Amino acid sequence: MDREELELFRAGLAEACSSHTGKALDDALDELGWRDALEADRQAAVSALFEEQGRANATSSALDVVLASALGVDAAVVLPRLGRWDPPSDGVAVRGLGTGGLQRHNGAAVVAGDAVLIVDTTDLTLRPVGGLDPALGLVAVEADGLRAATRPATWTAAVAIGHLALAHELVGSSRAMLQLARDHSLERVQFGRPIAAFQAVRHRLAETLVAIEAAEAALGAAWEVESPMNAALAKAIAGGSARTVARHCQQVLAGIGFTTEHPFHRYLRRTLVLDGLLGDTRALTKQLGQDLLRTRELPPLLPL
Repeated sequence: MDREELELFRAGLAEACSSHTGKALDDALDELGWRDALEADRQAAVSALFEEQGRANATSSALDVVLASALGVDAAVVLPRLGRWDPPSDGVAVRGLGTGGLQRHNGAAVVAGDAVLIVDTTDLTLRPVGGLDPALGLVAVEADGLRAATRPATWTAAVAIGHLALAHELVGSSRAMLQLARDHSLERVQFGRPIAAFQAVRHRLAETLVAIEAAEAALGAAWEVESPMNAALAKAIAGGSARTVARHCQQVLAGIGFTTEHPFHRYLRRTLVLDGLLGDTRALTKQLGQDLLRTRELPPLLPL
């Protein structure tokens, strides 16, 4: 896409994400031709949608579509449990997670080793996940004694594009939290002036922006030189940055940020869960460090 086409595409996605969520958003994305865009320009389609989805705190089955495309299947994809990115099945039993799209799809793709099993969704036990962010619509997935057709699959490649998608969603959510804190700092008056004039508040907002820009820079580099390691690094940085953003914005928002009347808590909840999908910041960073120690080789420098 050229710049003008991308701006129009982003505007359409922003409108869809701000107006719809769940199945309604899936339908809106189909009308916009997002799946076709994913085939034509994967980077533009993934970055635009997931950032807008994060900014709007909306949900969709887009992550399923992205992973299924990488696996070469037409099915909802069973995800690993929170904090993990290894295949969710050993070929017989399944223990993982699914998005809301899994409940609306007839087929499910279950990766085991270097193969993907296509099973009927009715063969899986799906249990809604409540906890921190029930609005995300995740379901716990379990099954035993799987018998299904198998085909070769590269789970590493699917995880890599999943890492990039989730990192973009974390960036979008982070920008929304910064906007909420900024607006509050301009409206909240203490000692006769907006709190945005206080140095401590300005420092927190500045550090928040730096964290977001760092995550975006890592994402840009990961798209420039695509590899599983760079994608994992971008996801780890985006997750850590989002936690930094949430911490600073909570301090700026103060008491109002703890209330259910204010939208901040929804972004905080979503950020913590997104960080855990396909590996959280700490687990990914630890694994990347272990890989470096094992290979004794430094990765090539990313373009700056």
